[in-house]
Amino acid sequence: MATLFHISDIHFGSEDKAALNWFAEEVATHRPDAIICTGDLTMRGTPREFAEAARWLGSLAAPVSVEPGNHDMPYYWEMVTRLRHPFARYARLVEAVHRDLAVDGVALVSLPTVAPAQWRLNWSKGRVDGAQLESALGHLADARGAGLRLVACHHPLVDADTHGKGSTRGGRAALARLAAAGADAVLSGHVHDPFDLMVDAGAQSGGRPIRLIGAGTLSDRLRDTPPGYNRLEWSPDKGLRVSVIHQG
Repeated sequence: MATLFHISDIHFGSEDKAALNWFAEEVATHRPDAIICTGDLTMRGTPREFAEAARWLGSLAAPVSVEPGNHDMPYYWEMVTRLRHPFARYARLVEAVHRDLAVDGVALVSLPTVAPAQWRLNWSKGRVDGAQLESALGHLADARGAGLRLVACHHPLVDADTHGKGSTRGGRAALARLAAAGADAVLSGHVHDPFDLMVDAGAQSGGRPIRLIGAGTLSDRLRDTPPGYNRLEWSPDKGLRVSVIHQG
């Protein structure tokens, strides 16, 4: 059986130190095979915040895979840097702490949903880029022998029944293509509340439903639920079980 811990929105710069310490103890106690973090590692994308996030992620007693979130770029007052080198600081964190998922029977495919600028007022919302979607579909094809194929992104591809919204442009069409390509579930964050639902992605999915799993937050930017994480347990005979674990 494989055990994965799914976290999101740790937001160094607005982190909840008690929640982070609690999660680190959970990792040390339960020893998951890997940790998947679906973005918003920082609050304002500053070098100090990235350094603190890297130290904490690197201290966890399990390998970590990370995705970028909309907060993981230089903030708006660093507009030149944001537009010219949006992911340079994030890339240094990836080099320091990211490990590709190496769990027998499980494949993890990245689908970034963040952009340094968009043709709408709220740049924090999600967007699926065509080239990045094609790359994800190619990686899914390469992983067709895996028993569980997961896609990791920051924004929910379609909005769940949560306080926050991803409003991801191109999300539903992307979800249909991911389902048709054999993805079993999409992991995301952004809305700071957990969710777990099966979605009929439409005709383009070939009639294949897909599961959407969202993690809450380990920051002080709470919405409707306390800090927590998702525990994913998978085996070929029992499939995928997801438990939401809250602090306290």
